[in-house]
Amino acid sequence: MENSSAVQDYAKGIWSLWQRTGEPVSTSALAERLGVSPASASAMVKRLEALGLASREPYHGVVLTSAGERVALEVVRHHRLLELYLSEALGVPWDRVHAEAEILEHAISPELSERIAAALGNPTRDPHGDPIPGPDGEIEETPTRSLDELEPGQVGRFVRVSDSDPEMLRYLSDRGISPGETFDVLSKEPFGGPICVSFGGELHVLGGDLTRAMRTEVEA
Repeated sequence: MENSSAVQDYAKGIWSLWQRTGEPVSTSALAERLGVSPASASAMVKRLEALGLASREPYHGVVLTSAGERVALEVVRHHRLLELYLSEALGVPWDRVHAEAEILEHAISPELSERIAAALGNPTRDPHGDPIPGPDGEIEETPTRSLDELEPGQVGRFVRVSDSDPEMLRYLSDRGISPGETFDVLSKEPFGGPICVSFGGELHVLGGDLTRAMRTEVEA
C-alpha cells in the first residue's frame, strides 16, 4: 500500500526524534517537530498504529515498527539524495536544499531515487554530513561529539550539522566551514563561553547553539 505524504512525514518525524534520544517519542515532541497541534499528532499516530507502522508504549510514547522504520528510511533516503543532487548538480546553496527536498521527497519514485544515487556515484553523505540510508534501509551512524564538548589541544574533523536552521548554515558557509574539514581547538572560555578554533589555518571564534549543533569526530 502506498503511504500518503502525511504518513511518511510522521514516520520520518518519529524516526528523527528517536535518533536523538533512543527513547519512545512523545506526542507533544512530535507535534512540535511537525508544527501541528497535539490533537492532530495524536490522531495521526493512531492512524500509523492502524497501518502497522507504529506502536504506543503506555506513559512513554510512540515507536516505529520495522515496517514503519522502512517507510521512514525510504523518505530519509529520498530527502538526503535530493539535497545532494540540488547542491551538487544544480548549485543550490546548502542552506536552501532542505526546504526544497521537503517538498520533492514525496514526489519521486524509488526508481528515480536510484537513478539520482547512481548519477551522484552512490554517495553516503548529504551536503550537511548526514548519512544517506542505503536502498536496503541500512544506515551507517557513527559516534560524534559536539564541538562545545571539546577542550583546547584537541584535533578533530567537522562531520555533520543539522539542516534545520538556514541562518546557521549561511553563517558557516560565509566563513568557508563545511563538513569534512579538520580543525584544532585553540582555546575555550569558561562557563559555556566561546571556543577559538582553527579551520585550515583560519581562526574562528564560535559559541552557543552553533557549537552544540556542529558534530565532530575527535582525532586527538
